[in-house]
Amino acid sequence: MRSRTMLSALAFTAALALSGCAAGASGNGSAQGDGSKGKVTLTFLTFETPNLTAKYWDDAIARASDEVPGVTIKKLVAPSADRVGYAKQLAASGQLPDIMIAVSPNGFAQAGQLAPWTDAELVDFVSPHSNPIGGKVYQLPYNTQPTPLVYYNKSDFAAAGIKAPPKTYAELLDDSAKLKAKGINPFVVGGGGKDTWADMYPLISTVATDTYKQTPDWLAQKAAGKVKFTDPAFTKAAAKVAALAKNGYVDTAGLSRSYADNEQAFRDNKGAMYPMGSWFAASADAKKPGFDVGVFPWPSDDGSLVVPAYTGGGMSVSSKAPNVDLAKKWALAFMLDKTSLDNSVKSDGAIIALKDYTPPSGMGPVYTETVRLYQDAAKQNAIVNAFSIETGDGSMPAGLADKAAAGVADLINGEKTAGQFGSFLDDEWAKASR
Repeated sequence: MRSRTMLSALAFTAALALSGCAAGASGNGSAQGDGSKGKVTLTFLTFETPNLTAKYWDDAIARASDEVPGVTIKKLVAPSADRVGYAKQLAASGQLPDIMIAVSPNGFAQAGQLAPWTDAELVDFVSPHSNPIGGKVYQLPYNTQPTPLVYYNKSDFAAAGIKAPPKTYAELLDDSAKLKAKGINPFVVGGGGKDTWADMYPLISTVATDTYKQTPDWLAQKAAGKVKFTDPAFTKAAAKVAALAKNGYVDTAGLSRSYADNEQAFRDNKGAMYPMGSWFAASADAKKPGFDVGVFPWPSDDGSLVVPAYTGGGMSVSSKAPNVDLAKKWALAFMLDKTSLDNSVKSDGAIIALKDYTPPSGMGPVYTETVRLYQDAAKQNAIVNAFSIETGDGSMPAGLADKAAAGVADLINGEKTAGQFGSFLDDEWAKASR
């Protein structure tokens, strides 16, 4: 989750003071700890969502701390969706957290601020070398997220006479026209306030089908100066998003909605299709009566399967932690705890990328179908990167994803053409790379 909204210096100081609380193992350790005796206080930066509540984190912290005696965890909760921006502010004041979860290591790793994970520490992970930076892994790759898939309201499809999800992009457009003709908004897309990142999913989808399908390392080529955002390989994808809005298939008023309000809008039947990350599956299965949700992959022109996905999202450890070894040990204990993993699956639809992991029984049909779609794509070698979410070598410069989200809003509102959007991204990339 991302946001362009940055805290003022005063708000930042207040948030830092209010967000820290001790959890987990008991003990008095100082801020620096006593690493030589195996007793240490470590700061842990996390986040809270409607799915991943304070109780979820506190319980998981306590279990990990039981496995690593001598560690006291001081929990820090990011005050906005922009966890990377918050971590950077902390780092700038010499307070980079000792442990962070779901914070892109890009930028921190290159600056020597993170400790790399060794092959021995990564042995339990399905894709141990996901998103390497300079040949080293700085974030535990514990969770795979197809980002996005398209979740749809089956009742709306039936009302419009649509008997099955679209297989090609032409069918998607035809279905959108049928929905609109019945007075049903085809796509729910948000991105208001601090949640500007939420408008990115149509573009991530079209970049997957129209750019990355043909050139999987396209963004790495951009980083190497071999391609531009103004090239047809990218502007074709952007033009599709602009056309969806121009044809009235995206309710532009929805761009003012926050992430939570956007999800609620879909639940309140304010649109038939909701492009969103796989974490929505858990929420969809906790459905109200009459809210019957299905899921399909964003269709390509020729109907071939393409699924953008990201594997990562786990712990990173500061190279300046008072005891790096204990910090790593605690982070692994947290990541490998079966109860925490099961709770993440049940509450946030996680697809756990750990060897021999079995999800809890009784998961709902939307989660089950989401996992099946991902597994089918993996078997067909149809997985591509999720544009703007990459974190390894060749990914976007730090901060550019937020700029892209702002540009997508302009693309949907008709304030930028696909070519202008491409030029905007090229310019912002150049600025961020200086």
